[in-house]
Amino acid sequence: MHRGVGGTWEAEAPGVLRLPSGRLVRGRGLRHGPVEGPEPGLGVYLLGEEPPVVPWESRWVPWPDFRLPRDRAGARETLRIAWERAERDRVEVACHGGRGRTGTALACMAVLDGVEPGEAVAYVRRHYDRRAVETPWQKRYVRRFGSELAG
Repeated sequence: MHRGVGGTWEAEAPGVLRLPSGRLVRGRGLRHGPVEGPEPGLGVYLLGEEPPVVPWESRWVPWPDFRLPRDRAGARETLRIAWERAERDRVEVACHGGRGRTGTALACMAVLDGVEPGEAVAYVRRHYDRRAVETPWQKRYVRRFGSELAG
């Protein structure tokens, strides 16, 4: 696997999800404060309000707590970019608590990585956080994410 200047995450680092392709993505809750260790090369922040400024490249996906992204096409594009970058760089996906929106986004990235849409939530719960993806509409969003890619 090609590694960029920054490299990728350590597979055993807290919050790191290994996708089937081997890409490593870190999920986390911003309310828990900064994480020890290397900084991300790209942060994707899933929040209802603009995220705090960080010293690395970041993208904001307007996404209210317990809901879905306000701009689904924009969210899909941002997650695709994050998935591509995770092949060679440290990518962080975060919301306030690190479970609902973050788990939903990680499940969508798993779909991009080849996991069947109907299995992606279970995959993220098994490999990231057993309580990831908190609402029925977030689960449905992940299932539909695959068909939106094809269409």
